[in-house]
Amino acid sequence: MAKDKVTIFDTTLRDGEQSAGIGLTTHEKLQIAKQLEMLGVDVIEAGFAASSPGDFQAVDLISKEVRNPIIASLARCVPGDVDSAWDAIQSASRPRIHVFVSSSDVQIMHQLRKNPEEVFDMAVSSVERAKSYCEDVEFSPMDATRTDMDYLYKLLTAVIQAGATTLNIPDTVGYAMPWEFSDRISKIKENVPGIDNVVISVHCHNDLGLSVANSLAAVQVGARQVEGCINGLGERAGNASLEEVIMGIETRQEMLGVSTNIDTRQIYRTSRLVSDITGFTIQPNKAIVGVNAFRHASGIHQDGVLKERTTFEIMDPQSIGWPSSSLVLGKLSGRAGLRSRLEEMGYKLTDSELNQAFKAFKDLADRKREITNADLESLMSSQRRTSDVPNLYTLSSVKVTSGNDSTPTATVTIDNPEGSSIIESSVGTGPVDAVYKAIDKVVQVDNELLEYRVEAVTEGIDAIGDVSIRISKENTIYVGRGSDTDIIVASAKAYMNAINRVLAFN
Repeated sequence: MAKDKVTIFDTTLRDGEQSAGIGLTTHEKLQIAKQLEMLGVDVIEAGFAASSPGDFQAVDLISKEVRNPIIASLARCVPGDVDSAWDAIQSASRPRIHVFVSSSDVQIMHQLRKNPEEVFDMAVSSVERAKSYCEDVEFSPMDATRTDMDYLYKLLTAVIQAGATTLNIPDTVGYAMPWEFSDRISKIKENVPGIDNVVISVHCHNDLGLSVANSLAAVQVGARQVEGCINGLGERAGNASLEEVIMGIETRQEMLGVSTNIDTRQIYRTSRLVSDITGFTIQPNKAIVGVNAFRHASGIHQDGVLKERTTFEIMDPQSIGWPSSSLVLGKLSGRAGLRSRLEEMGYKLTDSELNQAFKAFKDLADRKREITNADLESLMSSQRRTSDVPNLYTLSSVKVTSGNDSTPTATVTIDNPEGSSIIESSVGTGPVDAVYKAIDKVVQVDNELLEYRVEAVTEGIDAIGDVSIRISKENTIYVGRGSDTDIIVASAKAYMNAINRVLAFN
């Protein structure tokens, strides 16, 4: 039996970027968009073009460079927003304007401070305006799960008549229960004339931890587009995690009777790229992509998996692109072995990029006996950070003395943009504080450290430490990351990465 296709709508670059603490550059958004294209998502919501010049630039660039998916821009039901959305996406091979307006009484009264009739008129006129620009128009009544049903029916009927081709029913505040949400979708199908001629979409938030469950419940009763973010990013507790929605459909196809266009082997790679760029690490027990997702600690589980994988694994790790290889890499390995492993992990490198990666690989191999896939991921992340952000200042060396009976002291050597080496020393409350104060003496960029986090990339005494930091300058947040077998050096690299971001984008 032929299966219906569920359209996968990715809003990582719009709603995902609204996660507190995330600030993406235009180049980083383009990188993520290109990986989403490889993943096979049907729609990329590239941003909210009217919200800022930076968002407009990102939507415009993605529209020009990413050709296979539909490229959408969000717009309020305001004429200027709709115009900006079209200006940004008009170069797309498949453009979509996505307009939204609040529809629940609480939002209309307290957020919009209008009456329902005004909102009704705003919705219809904005859909008509969007339709005059492009054929593909999506409409969202924000806070649909707390909206009066009779008003919702009338609103949806009117925007269909105005030309909307996709109707998105958002659970904006994560309020609905799965059975309640599916019932609402069913009633919309029964009570909105013309609904059979448009696509029903859902956009569920995770405030009660039910976003994926609500999304799949809606699919079961006829929704044929699901919106969400990679790794479940998004406002507050986030959006529906797309990798969970996708693998829910993939794993239970016989029950749901639907399929997607997704290349599931790209899920792991996409998840890691988004995590690396945003600086939002993935919790170990995260479904599908967490490091523990396919680990078995219980003896009974281990015994079962050794005898037959499906006893305790409902998914094959390789089906989502989880890297596995018996090829051991070490300091005697050559370029061919490194290239082969990186290609297996989804990295396609030019000869120049391979040469850079090989040098970094050899440096790491001198400090570690064996190089794991996780080590290589860390190495490639470091390479990406270097290529993404101009290294106006380069960390040459770090020396630290500290202990429980001495004052932590750090000396750093930094190469400045003119090519000169500057040496500075400082004391601090701890070794990292001392290093950061020494760096500040050289670069002299006022900022506030908001977050500092360190974690081991791999296991063992020689594990690579990965440091993520967030700094704020003039109310803008900048993410910095650094990796090294020495966590103090990794901390210094992360700070330099963040500082170079500040200097490059100001």
